[in-house]
Amino acid sequence: MILGVSELNAQIKALMDSTFLQVQVQGEISNLTIHTSGHMYFSLKDANSQVRCVMFRGNVNALKFEPKDGISVVVSGGISVYTPRGEYQIQCKSMIPEGIGELTLRFLQLKETLQQKGYFESKKPIPPYPKRIAILTSLSGAALQDMLKVAKKRWRLTKIVAINTLVQGNEAKDSIARNIAYADSFFGTPQAFDVIVIGRGGGSIEDLWAFNEEVVADAIFHARTPIVSAVGHEVDTMISDFVADLRAPTPSAAMEMILPDSQEWLMRLDEMGRLHENMFLSLYASKYEILKHILALLQAKNRESTIRTQCEQVAFLRQNLVNVARTFLQDKEAEISPFYQALRFERLLDSKQKVIESLRYTLLALNPQQTKKDLAQVLQNGKVVALEHLQSGEIVELVDTTAIKQAKIL
Repeated sequence: MILGVSELNAQIKALMDSTFLQVQVQGEISNLTIHTSGHMYFSLKDANSQVRCVMFRGNVNALKFEPKDGISVVVSGGISVYTPRGEYQIQCKSMIPEGIGELTLRFLQLKETLQQKGYFESKKPIPPYPKRIAILTSLSGAALQDMLKVAKKRWRLTKIVAINTLVQGNEAKDSIARNIAYADSFFGTPQAFDVIVIGRGGGSIEDLWAFNEEVVADAIFHARTPIVSAVGHEVDTMISDFVADLRAPTPSAAMEMILPDSQEWLMRLDEMGRLHENMFLSLYASKYEILKHILALLQAKNRESTIRTQCEQVAFLRQNLVNVARTFLQDKEAEISPFYQALRFERLLDSKQKVIESLRYTLLALNPQQTKKDLAQVLQNGKVVALEHLQSGEIVELVDTTAIKQAKIL
């Protein structure tokens, strides 16, 4: 029986479709192409052969990792023949990494992508004495209680705010990213947090996977507040550990790493106190010796210094005495000045009275009423009176050219 080419290809296709409904093939991806339609075309190869493969858009979108040339995978699907060219290919319905798990491959691929974007390079410093810390974890989880216990023991001066956050499940990645943005929104305000801690206790890779999501990495990278990643146990390594400013092996260790130890500081303060005391005693002893030396020098010059000082004191006292005496005399002079002026007036008055008396004698001597030279006139109250007018006991004045005398009439 002679068959045409089309008939041959059709029979082969029918045989292949009925025989190879579901196969699993392992090989290395090569010549990978993603069409604008979303379909993916590639070849699987080993050391000796290769086979063409196709994966349609719906199955491509369901992949949990990004296929790349050189990755060894296991594909599942059926064999089909493209009759126009007589070629067969595997119509892949699923694909998983070969040798490592799917999640591990996703982890490595995202890590490489973020590293190329520079997410692992810039690290913000953790403040040595944080005043406010935001903890993003489940409020019902043991990790929160462990962190609070350590914080209370190490440094009670820090205010800790716990923000309830989903840390497991499909919605966990969005909850973590959203709460990172919320805590960071206080940056630059009086309520700002000095550190944000994201974390949870241990679990399987699936339980911890939310911390390996790109949306969480983006939130950490774009936050202005320093972030500490404290997820799982020491053997667990998350994408958040690489992007965060500090990685802590456990939640409890995070508190130990970012909070100072109060007991250590108390011992340090005691040591500083002893050091300062020793420094003071040493300084005191040194200054005391210097003072003793100075005193010895002063004692050697004490006699000269004493004499000079006493002379200065005598001069000072002398000047003070002069000043006091001058002030006293000035005060007394001011006090007697009015009396001195009055005394001068009395002396002037006496002088004037004597002048008047002299003039009076002169006038009496020249008085025409005088009957005879060297004879006395009888005056009463400054007037010449006749003897017959006088009474016994009256006082009169006898006046001549040389004197005035008082007389009493008998």
